[in-house]
Amino acid sequence: MIKHHPEAGVEILLEAAIGLSPEALSLLRHHHERWDGKGYPDGLKSEQIPIVTRVLSVADAYDAMTVDRPYRKGLSHSEAMQRVCENAGTQFDPAVTAAWQELHRVPEDFVFVPSW
Repeated sequence: MIKHHPEAGVEILLEAAIGLSPEALSLLRHHHERWDGKGYPDGLKSEQIPIVTRVLSVADAYDAMTVDRPYRKGLSHSEAMQRVCENAGTQFDPAVTAAWQELHRVPEDFVFVPSW
């Protein structure tokens, strides 16, 4: 049942006739595809997966790992970043993962100065 939710979500949105673009519907349909082709619903692999979907999958996974759930506490930023990086090349696009890591890198000379 879980593996059918991307298709079901797209069907619901099409029936609702809210006018989403084909690109938006593709993003929703493919958000559980994996770089190594082991995802679902279509088993897309590497660059077959739309680039926006590859970016969303990293952000979605990071969010899922860091947010508290009723059954577990969320991971810290550093733990979640480590897991994202460990899955580069399997679950995630390596280039997107590297960009995500760079985006979240704190410069060595960074000093936080509160404004209060």
